[in-house]
Amino acid sequence: MKLVKNILGGIYLTYALLVFLATMLLVLLPIWVISFLPEPRQAKALHTVFVIWMGVYMPLVFCPVFRKGKENFKDGENYVVVINHNSQADIPVSSPWIPGPNKTLAKVEMSRLPLFGMIYRSGSILLDRKSLNSRQESMQKMQDTLELGINLCLYPEGTRNKTDKPLQPFFDGAFVTAIKAQKAIIPGIIFNTSKIAPVHKKFWARPMPVHIHFLEPILTTGMTLDDVPKLKEYTHNIMEKYYTTNQPS
Repeated sequence: MKLVKNILGGIYLTYALLVFLATMLLVLLPIWVISFLPEPRQAKALHTVFVIWMGVYMPLVFCPVFRKGKENFKDGENYVVVINHNSQADIPVSSPWIPGPNKTLAKVEMSRLPLFGMIYRSGSILLDRKSLNSRQESMQKMQDTLELGINLCLYPEGTRNKTDKPLQPFFDGAFVTAIKAQKAIIPGIIFNTSKIAPVHKKFWARPMPVHIHFLEPILTTGMTLDDVPKLKEYTHNIMEKYYTTNQPS
């Protein structure tokens, strides 16, 4: 039975990758054209393409996405959206389902991939974790993004959660950025992606519905950098409690 399950998981993942490549080829040209637009027009146009692309792709791979909490995003406002990170399946869910244009902080290594690298770069603020200059530049680019009225999509755990805990400890970056810009934080909780593509399994996946819930904004008005530890802990506690008590059936 286990052997059959492993074979089926490999077949499904192969199918999902082939569908991803096929649909990616359809959006390459429009994304390349959009990449020449100035911000924030570029981010707005890219978000439209990503919403259409993933809105088609996710149902095709039998992973429909259900969103809750859209009303927490107010017209004319932009936010630092912090999301839990359980697997690679989080990526096609998080950015397209955030209401409004957004950019995410992303590892520079993925940007070097043929074809996909161009798409990856277009919606990301690239970070080379080995470079101090890159880390400093990325912090400034995040501030610039918020000043343009674009949302930031950040994974405060820093990497995929490979533990048995609901959330890993958070890094400071998202909270420093939000306080500096005096922008509210919106926690986002993704459910089921750890079951679709478990971090401990190689070349295996299975289809499941995905749920992404956006919680009420956490205001940073009047906060200073001295408040980062308190804000980080408060956000972590809210997200952990919600994740453990609101698992979809």
